[in-house]
Amino acid sequence: MSLQIQMIGTGSAFAKTYYNNNALVYTGGFTLLIDCGYTAPRALHELGVSLDQIDAVLISHIHADHIGGIEELAFRYMYTFKRKIPLLLSTKLETILWEQSLRGGLENLAEDVTSLNDYFEVIALSEHTPTTIHPGLTVELLPADHIPGKPCYSFLLNGKIFFSADTRFNGPLLHELHHKGCTVFLHDCQLHSPGIVHATLDELLTLPKPIQQKTLLMHYGDDMPQFIGKTGDMTFIEQFKTYTFEA
Repeated sequence: MSLQIQMIGTGSAFAKTYYNNNALVYTGGFTLLIDCGYTAPRALHELGVSLDQIDAVLISHIHADHIGGIEELAFRYMYTFKRKIPLLLSTKLETILWEQSLRGGLENLAEDVTSLNDYFEVIALSEHTPTTIHPGLTVELLPADHIPGKPCYSFLLNGKIFFSADTRFNGPLLHELHHKGCTVFLHDCQLHSPGIVHATLDELLTLPKPIQQKTLLMHYGDDMPQFIGKTGDMTFIEQFKTYTFEA
């Protein structure tokens, strides 16, 4: 089984050139959006992908570059497309996403719209539990160390593709996944040290060559071109390019 992944943005939270680090996953006619930051609707428009072509959305955590576009998505599906799509997220994020991020813009007491479930088919996922979301596509939530005290998750797709979302460097996890047969690592990369809430390029360069050769770097700053050729055996993933992975 092969999956196609297209990064609709590859930039850090403050990047202006590369947009928010969000992705489309395609398999068997199904399209999954991983995170929906504030630049996601614009990026999809530039790609010619209509919002109603999205079959489900998977959320890693509640920073704006990962959920800032959900309000537009919710309104469009409710009032334009008049249907719900699955919103997949950790059980620990469901209440937080609504109460701390979306309620102010989406709640409409006059129409009795008072929860995420009014806009989406909310599917709460458990940690460390592979869940089939479409034939040929499973997702496993891996808790990530990003902001202390705030739930954040990396994703393992089909047990083979690691998508870090936002995380500090976790060498032991990457080694473990490598030895378990993970074929590709899509990893966030802060280009400058020290890393406070993200893995840095310097840290990722400590990985052994076999893991580096599987690693595509994302969530980078607008100065990324200055670092081409300085990433060891790792490669920067390109915005808008579609990659095919066997998984």
